[in-house]
Amino acid sequence: MTTRSPRLEIEYCTQCRWLLRAGWTAQELLTTFQKELGEVALIPGTGGIFDIRLDGETIWSRKESGHPELPELKRLIRDRIAPDRHLGHSDKPADSST
Repeated sequence: MTTRSPRLEIEYCTQCRWLLRAGWTAQELLTTFQKELGEVALIPGTGGIFDIRLDGETIWSRKESGHPELPELKRLIRDRIAPDRHLGHSDKPADSST
């Protein structure tokens, strides 16, 4: 079997029942990067893990940074695989006046 590149892995904790969170995250990223991502894998784990790796490099770890906000995660991935791509409302800075 051939691995398609770039490969995104979402390793999630089965004990914490984070499969739905991992699946939703994968769906959102595949929708946003449908032409840029080669593959998204969901990897069951334990111990509170929710790590996201792109071609083997950890780009997000729940233990270090908490669960990712989707706009931030999209920007991290975009910056690595499609730096010239605009992400629409995900690129807009938060309104700090409120």
